[in-house]
Amino acid sequence: MLRVGLTGGIGSGKSAVAARLVERGAVLVDADRVAREVVAPGTEGLAEIVAAFSERVLDAEGALDRAALGAVVFADETARRRLEAITHPRVRARTAELVAAAAPDAIVVNDVPLLVEVGLAPTYHLVVVVQTAVPTRLERLARDRGMDRAEAERRIAAQADDARRRAVADVVLTNDGSLAALHAEVDRLWHKRLLPYEHNLRARRVVPPGRVEVDPTWPEQYARLAARIRHALAPADLRIDHIGATAVPGLATEDVMDVQVAVPTLADADGTLADRLANAGFPRVPGQWWDDARPAGSGRWEKRLHGSADPARPVRLHVRVAGSPGWRYALLTRDHLRADPGRRAGYLLHQRELADAAPVVSGSGTARDPWFDEEYLRAERWAAQNGWRP
Repeated sequence: MLRVGLTGGIGSGKSAVAARLVERGAVLVDADRVAREVVAPGTEGLAEIVAAFSERVLDAEGALDRAALGAVVFADETARRRLEAITHPRVRARTAELVAAAAPDAIVVNDVPLLVEVGLAPTYHLVVVVQTAVPTRLERLARDRGMDRAEAERRIAAQADDARRRAVADVVLTNDGSLAALHAEVDRLWHKRLLPYEHNLRARRVVPPGRVEVDPTWPEQYARLAARIRHALAPADLRIDHIGATAVPGLATEDVMDVQVAVPTLADADGTLADRLANAGFPRVPGQWWDDARPAGSGRWEKRLHGSADPARPVRLHVRVAGSPGWRYALLTRDHLRADPGRRAGYLLHQRELADAAPVVSGSGTARDPWFDEEYLRAERWAAQNGWRP
């Protein structure tokens, strides 16, 4: 199933987005509701909190008095960590139960106010952030919750700022206008991205490369992909690199992100690793894959190739043996093009045939072009002269 993380600052309208997604057919898991459920009267969670902090954290009806508990843990780091040790495992377990109960073809939206603050972004296939200007949020908090300005400002300041949220966002929904405008934006997201993504994920279908362009946000997009891949492959600690044309600033190229994962052997790229990547949204591309060796005529470099199920973010994920010629060549070509403006200009003429990334139509190798043999020799001389190491 497709797992979507939804977050946004207090007063941003995140709940309105969640409600609209439910109307479209999503299964909602509300982190705040789960957090209240696991410490409700009669639960083991509440009993453990009372044992740790005494009955002073209960109200007259025997329920958790959140204000009283907050007063105990707010300025005491040890107490706060003790509370988190009680609640966080229970929240995770209950969330997992709710997700597991959803249908196999469900789009599960996890509404998590502190998604950024607790570092959950890599655990989702997609992260959606609702962003609203602070003056609008202050106005909404006063109108809808009766919150005075000082308290509203304090709560906004206590959360991650917009820049931190944007850094983990695959999608930013702007909510400074009307509810109708927000609903239209959510509906586009649902039909254009979430539904196709879920279908591709279930079918393990890879999306094709996008249009030719220059996008200054490619490094940020790679960072989010790498974090998601790293989470999927844990506890294995494999090297992950941004390679190919999108890793070279200023190049106009196909909008497809080339990512390299280094494994001890190609056998390690099969089985569990391949399944984990597919489940995280990076299914394997069928067939046998290799890169043309350099210099030309010296054989071929085998690899495994995965893609992306996300219709808005094409990916070529190359799984190569760490230290192998193909692995080294991908890194060397990237670094040489970054360092040599003249070679970048020449590369623009061949960007659709990048030897370590672009597969031929037959699906059994990579593009052959004399320019790349020349580039290989130039890059090796540059590496020797500058002491380059991968």
